[in-house]
Amino acid sequence: MFGKEYDVIVVGAGHAGCEAAVAAAKMGSSVMLITMNMQTIAQMSCNPAMGGVAKGQILREIDAMGGYSGIVSDKTMIQFRMLNKSKGPAVWSPRTQNDRMMFALEWRTMLEQTPNIDFFQDMVGSLLVKDQRVSGVVTGMGIEIKGKSVVLTNGTFLNGIIHIGSKQFGGGRAGEKAAYGITEQLVQLGFESGRMKTGTPPRIDGRSLDYSKMEVQDGDDDIVGFSYKNIEKPIKQRPCHITYTSQAVHDILKTGFEESPMFTGRIKGLGPRYCPSIEDKINRFADKDRHQLFVEPEGWNTVEIYVNGFSTSLPEDVQYKAITKVPGFEHCKMFRPGYAIEYDYFPPTQLDLTLETKLVKNLFFAGQINGTTGYEEAACQGMMAGINAHLAVKEAEPLILKRSEAYIGVLIDDLINKGTEEPYRMFTSRAEFRILLRQDNADIRLTELSYKLGFAEQERLDAVQKKIQAIEEIKQFLLSESIEPQEINTALENTGTSMLTQKVKLINLVSRPQIDLQLIKEACPRLETFFSKYSKEEREQAEIGVKYEGYIAKEGELVDKINRLENVKLNPEFDYKSINALSFEGREKLAKAKPRTLGQASRISGVTPSDISVLMVYLGR
Repeated sequence: MFGKEYDVIVVGAGHAGCEAAVAAAKMGSSVMLITMNMQTIAQMSCNPAMGGVAKGQILREIDAMGGYSGIVSDKTMIQFRMLNKSKGPAVWSPRTQNDRMMFALEWRTMLEQTPNIDFFQDMVGSLLVKDQRVSGVVTGMGIEIKGKSVVLTNGTFLNGIIHIGSKQFGGGRAGEKAAYGITEQLVQLGFESGRMKTGTPPRIDGRSLDYSKMEVQDGDDDIVGFSYKNIEKPIKQRPCHITYTSQAVHDILKTGFEESPMFTGRIKGLGPRYCPSIEDKINRFADKDRHQLFVEPEGWNTVEIYVNGFSTSLPEDVQYKAITKVPGFEHCKMFRPGYAIEYDYFPPTQLDLTLETKLVKNLFFAGQINGTTGYEEAACQGMMAGINAHLAVKEAEPLILKRSEAYIGVLIDDLINKGTEEPYRMFTSRAEFRILLRQDNADIRLTELSYKLGFAEQERLDAVQKKIQAIEEIKQFLLSESIEPQEINTALENTGTSMLTQKVKLINLVSRPQIDLQLIKEACPRLETFFSKYSKEEREQAEIGVKYEGYIAKEGELVDKINRLENVKLNPEFDYKSINALSFEGREKLAKAKPRTLGQASRISGVTPSDISVLMVYLGR
């Protein structure tokens, strides 16, 4: 196996690495997946959950493309919730609580059943680079593995340092050694690197908790899941619980601040703004006398508990004393303390929109190496890097998803054009076309595109085409079928909306905010035969299309305008410094970013609208 030249070498088998390997292999590339430990493939290093606000949309997009994260999450879920259901469908976000051990095992099983993937356990110490083109890797044992492309998905392992109070030691994750050598080589090649940090809370013995003092958080009765495939859902679900810190907890935590690596300056890297440590929260929000904690089980058959919201790097004795003051935790036993981890990353402005580096040909970065945080953000980058590594090797056109096509497109576009100095996390507010990028229609947006690339399977395409046809049939029925006042007025009165005085088309009723197809179906038995032919998902999507038709059309018009700029191609080697009419900063930023299109140029930080006007005039529009 060491004598062959692989099409794609993937370094790291976390969420990004696994999806990268799957994408390239399913498209026909020979793949070598290298990991430091075969027993920790697809490890859930932090909380045992997938999805959530905006992250759930990303997982559905990965699944629609043919990736595995959604399938694995559905197969290993112990609880499902659709977040934001009280709001509009643009922000509905699926989330699962998962069995940590089952998750990793299922991922490894699916990887091993995927043709074209070889595995090797070792650390990668350096890259083989000649004439600014990558040609393979060298492992810690000195083995050279040749490859036409390489995808680096190193997570938190590059020069990783774990902090617990005043103690610090090398490591990429608790109990695992850090990776050395790659950062130093990349810097020698001309790359810029930086430091970031993330953290994790203590793990607790669930047998020692008093759940009667906590609020129960049950899963949804209607389990949707992530995958568009028909994955069997669990019959029962495990509850989570909610409890709160108090002033007494905060006072104990403050006694450890003088030993906090974050406050003493031992940690130089910036942590995630939207997932701060507990000490950071009580320091930044001193006016709040309590903070919410989510008590999350780690699986079906384990007593281990993840205390979401209590991430910390304070001394272990301070952690323990403080957490015993939390309601329900008075007699808790700690499996292991929380810790912070500091690691190297490479500012993503050094990449192209394909996630290929600008300095070294056929070298791709994906995941936390690019400054992101979260399993889902890492997984989608891995998938896109795997796709584009395969396409680069085959000398085919790359795949670049637009901001109007997917949250994945928003994420990558933000990273490459704006960069990040703190761990980047996806939110629905980052997407300007949220009503188009809903979690329910990811398959309609992406599956056909993926199928044409050779990634998504025929059965997925068939299912999407059937779904599109069903939605259109329902819409046509609503346009043509009428309903009498006596059939629906009782139901309308019960919902608090005005009753009918004459016969109207069904579409007029469905357009009302208070009315849905389920209500009409239950109130009017003669319609049961028609609606029962279609799935709940098909009915729901048809309904969304009717209710939000005006908003969808308006966003579509905006997309068309923006695509005019996206369709104006730019030469990456264009000499911007020769155009004196551009602002000095604009010339500098454009020369560094080397945008592919005028649309991309318009989103680069520091490039003004007048700079774009100058370019449009220069290019003769």
